[in-house]
Amino acid sequence: MTDAGLRYGRASLGLSFGVQGVAFALLVTRIPAIQDQYGISDGLLPVFLAAVPILAGAGSVATEKVVARVRPSVVLRWAQPLVLLALLGVGAGREMWHAAVALGVFGLSVGALDASMNMLGVSLQRAYGRSIMLGFHAAYSLGGIAGASLAWVGARYDMSLLASYLPVVAVLLPAALIGSRWYTEGNSPQEAGAGEAGAGGGLSFKLLLPLCLVMSFAYIGDSTVSNWSAKYLQDVLGSSEQLATVPYNVYMVTTLLGRTVGDLGVRRFGAVAVVRGGSLLAAGGFVVVAVAPGAWVGMLGFTMLGFGLCVIVPQTFAAAGRMFPGNSDAAVARLNIFNYVGFLVGSPLVGALGDAWSYRGAMLVPMVLVLATLVYARSFGAEPARYGGGHERPRTADVG
Repeated sequence: MTDAGLRYGRASLGLSFGVQGVAFALLVTRIPAIQDQYGISDGLLPVFLAAVPILAGAGSVATEKVVARVRPSVVLRWAQPLVLLALLGVGAGREMWHAAVALGVFGLSVGALDASMNMLGVSLQRAYGRSIMLGFHAAYSLGGIAGASLAWVGARYDMSLLASYLPVVAVLLPAALIGSRWYTEGNSPQEAGAGEAGAGGGLSFKLLLPLCLVMSFAYIGDSTVSNWSAKYLQDVLGSSEQLATVPYNVYMVTTLLGRTVGDLGVRRFGAVAVVRGGSLLAAGGFVVVAVAPGAWVGMLGFTMLGFGLCVIVPQTFAAAGRMFPGNSDAAVARLNIFNYVGFLVGSPLVGALGDAWSYRGAMLVPMVLVLATLVYARSFGAEPARYGGGHERPRTADVG
């Protein structure tokens, strides 16, 4: 693979992450409008919302089987258009079964998309021989900010879902298809060599389990912020309704900033140190949120959460790829399932604890789970999970 091919592959994959960030944000930030358009009751809404990550997990499982026969780039090339078309279907439908079908397709294709994107990211990082995974997830965060902003415009001017989604899909769909021409996979598992954990290409779930737990814990923390930050600031810390919308935006911006510079931290200090630092900062953020006397201190806690949590998920995918160099695609697909497990568990867990106990106390539960990442931190830098001596293997050429 030429240096130019790797650069083009890196840029096209970054575009794919960004497009996915826009699409997902446009869906989740317009849930009230979706509920109104289809007449979905409050009791039925959680069923629809839970179906998406459950089907996404199924899509990730299916992707593991599919990539045994075709390249992940092929899966990604067709999964991304399906996600965008499913989003458009959500906006265009009128009957409840239309929403069920569109969200079902969205969930399945998102699972395939998330798995194949991260497979390619792990493959390219292996080819580069240095940390670039956080940069891809920074593109996702940037897309999420753009998508949330577009959703705000749609809600502000009372646009229909179709009017809000159609121009975005009309731009992103051809861009994604054109960009897919340059999808590039790095070294094959045979070229990468097999470490002790991945010898013979086998995949041991016992070895992968610590990373699966870390992935779930990180997404429990993330879903706590996305689902409860506004309610917490308004109901517990007494902020205005307008101010209550700020913490999630701050969280998204700090996530973007942290991921933008995070690869430099991994190259300088190593993945273990970065994950440990991020876990401690995120845990500290939950403590600040739990004891905050007012809204502004609470926002400081959510800012800390953004900087802390943002490094964990990308590094978890990267660690799985390094741990099983002979079977990295399967490792990434299985690990990706726990993304949705954390998403499913996080919001109901905090809500139930908040109702039964207190929302301040509920914030300490994701804090404990994030701190548990410290127990598993060595999984990010065990000897089989490195590229070579130090934190990088020697490179013969700079590929950007």
